[in-house]
Amino acid sequence: MKTSDFDYILPKNLIAQSPLPNRTDSRLLMVNRTNFNLEHRHFRDLPQYLEKGDVLVLNDTKVMPARLIGEKPDTGAHIEILLLRQMEDDVWETLAKPARRIKKESIVSFGQGLLMAKCIEEKDDGIRKMRMYYKGVFPEILDKLGETPLPPYIHEKLEDKNRYQTVYSRELGSAAAPTAGLHFTKALLDEIREKGIETVFLTLHVGLGTFRPVETEDFTKHKMHSEYYVFDTEAAKALNKAKTEKRRIIAVGTTSTRTLESVYAKYGEFRPDSGYTDIFIYPGFQFRAIDGLITNFHLPKSTLMMLVSAFSSREIIFNAYREAIEREYRFFSFGDSMFIR
Repeated sequence: MKTSDFDYILPKNLIAQSPLPNRTDSRLLMVNRTNFNLEHRHFRDLPQYLEKGDVLVLNDTKVMPARLIGEKPDTGAHIEILLLRQMEDDVWETLAKPARRIKKESIVSFGQGLLMAKCIEEKDDGIRKMRMYYKGVFPEILDKLGETPLPPYIHEKLEDKNRYQTVYSRELGSAAAPTAGLHFTKALLDEIREKGIETVFLTLHVGLGTFRPVETEDFTKHKMHSEYYVFDTEAAKALNKAKTEKRRIIAVGTTSTRTLESVYAKYGEFRPDSGYTDIFIYPGFQFRAIDGLITNFHLPKSTLMMLVSAFSSREIIFNAYREAIEREYRFFSFGDSMFIR
């Protein structure tokens, strides 16, 4: 298989530009991996397809107001910095625009000097390591100066920044939302738990990989950027128990999937763990951790298209996408969802 095998044509009008007024009104395409059957429902119908004893695994990362607009004091040039991940105290890996204007030792000022950033290392693809200088508490300054970093295919302004957060987000650190979780409400989660379905949380901070397309025709040569995850003892115990009792583990999103499969591949079971993962899942991958996947519709030729094709098959996914396009589903971050089981 080649990268071009995961390409498809999507009418631009199907790229969702804003979230629906009610999260659970998004559509839900049920995809059966065994008989190829497709069902068209709404996300509020999800509890009907979950069984007592199932375990839903959700990523509780919280999106930072990571987009900063500033200027170079020496030239007045406007600079945009996207915070990707914290490397150490006050040192961040960032994506700079225009990167050609940010060389080692360059200074960028934000909020008339409330925050200053100095480039301490230049990397490829617009990546710059920046040291931050400020007085006070950094998250408070970031909340004051930063903006929600919406994906580049969204052109409308987001009126309520909380709509690019899941209702269960709590661990600040992502440059993008784990979008499969955006469809849940607290009421829907309560309904799911009342049915005897467990919810387990992990954290994976979504980073640069979300913004990078696969540019090589041989996708196995694509370099995945690493992302930081935390998987605690409580989650490990719950999921090992579910495995022993042969209950379904259903990942909410590709980020939860990548974390679970990374931990399971490392230990052959679930164990508390933290660190960085650069796992790249594509067809031929042997899934060991999950039994079902709730996910949004993904960009053509992306690593996420490859992941969902690996979990089912390329044939099943492309058949589902064709039907979703015909029925005018909404695509990408603020779009509709699938439940692959």
